Amino acid sequence: MRHFYLIITLLCSLYSTQVAAELKIGFVNAIRVMEKAPQVKRANSRLEREFAPRQRRLVSAKQAIRKKEERFAKNSAIMSDSKALQAGREIRDKKRDLKRQQEEFREDYNIRRTEELEKIQKVITKVIQDLAKRESYDFILSDGVIWASKRVDLTNKVLKKLRNK
Repeated sequence: MRHFYLIITLLCSLYSTQVAAELKIGFVNAIRVMEKAPQVKRANSRLEREFAPRQRRLVSAKQAIRKKEERFAKNSAIMSDSKALQAGREIRDKKRDLKRQQEEFREDYNIRRTEELEKIQKVITKVIQDLAKRESYDFILSDGVIWASKRVDLTNKVLKKLRNK
């Protein structure tokens, strides 16, 4: 009976070694793809063009508030109490409004950036899937890989395909 288990164990290990030898596994460094893919660079340029006018307006508004604060600091001693109070409120209200606009800007930018990244991730996934099918890979791994040899690293192939799209 002991020999039976030994033979079964040997057969199982031989079979699993054969199956593992037949598997074709690849790895894609997702971080490097996102850093180097031309689609990401184009999306960043689009976002910059789209949001640049708003950003310039925010910078301009911040500079205007700073000038008002400087004038207020310089002239508050010669202003009447009611004028000083009114000027102080105006500056405070403008600062509050600017802060709200900056928060809206960041939120809008993040929403648009997420939309762009989702589109790019779909393209990257499609490229990886096409590559896997064309080159008969059984597994393509990405996140969570602690180490992968150059032999299974498909990152450069994926980047080449993305450049061609």
